Amino acid sequence: MTADPTDIDDLREQARRWLDDDPDPASRDELRAVLDRLPASGPELADRFAGPLTFGTAGLRGPLRAGPNGMNLAVVTQAAAGLVAWLAAEGATGPLVIGYDARHGSREFAERTAQVATGAGRPALLLPRPLPTPVLAYAVRRLDAAAGVMVTASHNPPQDNGYKVYLGDRLGGELGAGAQIVPPADAGISAAIRAVGPLARVPLGPPGQVLGDDLVVSYVERAAAVVAPDGPRDLSVAYTPLHGVGASVLSAAFAHAGFPVPGVVPDQAEPDPAFPTVSFPNPEEPGAVDRLVALAERTGADLAIANDPDADRCAVAVRDAGAPAPVAGELAGPGSAGPGWRMLRGDEVGALLADHLMRRGVRGLYATTIVSSSLLRAMCEARNLPYDETLTGFKWIVRAGGGAQPLVFGYEEALGYCVAPEHVRDKDGITAALTVAELAAELKSHGRTLTDRLDELAAEFGVHLTDQLSVRVDDLRMIAEMMTRVRAATPVTLLGEPVTETRDLLPDADVVILRTPAARVVIRPSGTEPKLKAYLEVVEPVADGDVAAARGRARTAVTALRTEIATALGLR
Repeated sequence: MTADPTDIDDLREQARRWLDDDPDPASRDELRAVLDRLPASGPELADRFAGPLTFGTAGLRGPLRAGPNGMNLAVVTQAAAGLVAWLAAEGATGPLVIGYDARHGSREFAERTAQVATGAGRPALLLPRPLPTPVLAYAVRRLDAAAGVMVTASHNPPQDNGYKVYLGDRLGGELGAGAQIVPPADAGISAAIRAVGPLARVPLGPPGQVLGDDLVVSYVERAAAVVAPDGPRDLSVAYTPLHGVGASVLSAAFAHAGFPVPGVVPDQAEPDPAFPTVSFPNPEEPGAVDRLVALAERTGADLAIANDPDADRCAVAVRDAGAPAPVAGELAGPGSAGPGWRMLRGDEVGALLADHLMRRGVRGLYATTIVSSSLLRAMCEARNLPYDETLTGFKWIVRAGGGAQPLVFGYEEALGYCVAPEHVRDKDGITAALTVAELAAELKSHGRTLTDRLDELAAEFGVHLTDQLSVRVDDLRMIAEMMTRVRAATPVTLLGEPVTETRDLLPDADVVILRTPAARVVIRPSGTEPKLKAYLEVVEPVADGDVAAARGRARTAVTALRTEIATALGLR
């Protein structure tokens, strides 16, 4: 289909104006090459100028490319200028602390952010090297910063990058100190970004202060302190950072806590922005942990742990001779992660961590999200502990309960856990890994395993089996069409039972929730990837202590539920 010549002329003019203001010679050359291919490149150019990136669940995130609808030096310069202008308008004092991962462009974007901050008269503090996102979140609180920026695209594909914003206590308040931004801050920052004039007029100052390793040492010491100092330490762990930045910090934290340093997958140990051994650098994706499980099997490890590339998430694989075979196209759990191994779902790890803290006597608020398992609620009710449920995202979890009770643990099913909110007020894959190791070592000392503890929880509270139907799209309009379809023809029965509750969270959130007495479905677009996600849960009582039989019934039910929801979304 040939593009309208009028549209082509308009796009060409937009591109020329962008070229006049773009400070990066490389991206200017990239955009000129697109212009040279017109009119054939019309759709690509239209996509690049479809609109500016906006702050979403995780701040800015998008493909590395020239134009306003991509991550590049011009977009970062504008974002940094808007952020520091907003901080000044809000009267926030203190430095801007900046971290970055090892993705393409991350260091350059971090250094430009520092120059924009100092050019506006605000001190800028850069982390000493590519480091995990939790270290930046910790630094915001530790250094009493006005705000923090983390340049990362987390577990997105190699061609992406992103820009997360954290607030200090002056603007974030007690609950939001060192946490990601929430409304109305995101709208205020977006408005300030739009108000930035020509980039040539944005003053650039000196490069800021590069912090020393003492900050990292401080983070490691505090991270190691989340586990009891006198517990068992006999545990062999296989580990992968998935070509990300977690290895050195996690190894140091394990050593400082007295655990043996995990064995690391050799060809995934060093940061590599190409992520050459995985299709997607996300431990949930099929095949992502194959090398990890092979290492664990080869070395006889008790446990296998993976971080995502910025190490704010933690995946756990356990030995399980009876693990079911994986289903093509499904996420990596619960199912085979390799011969005799399976990946635990985020809900399983969340329940294990919560139960471990409860058994240690940690009292306070336990929180999760609307898409996570209902098991945590059942545990809190039975043990007389406060519980809260939030929208998805750790920016909401860390603000759970509105401060009525101190948060002591929060998790989301997407492998994110906060085991020490006073240390890092965000998900933290390093402290989560340490706490899982503490629990596994304690159980091992009694001849038991993580799967044994999961069986104990199932016997007490019933089998809470969760699954996910995840639909990746190339055209975002498909997501809107599926959401419209399920709203227009909402199922009235699921698994042969009447739907007893239907909740549509619009306009606050694009979420549809369906419940029956024994099942729950939550449907929403992903906030970070081009996906529609349907979160499924089936609760199956355990009769006569036969957990295995209950799990079998639950697996059958959740498979049927997947089919029903796929049909409701128009996928069958």
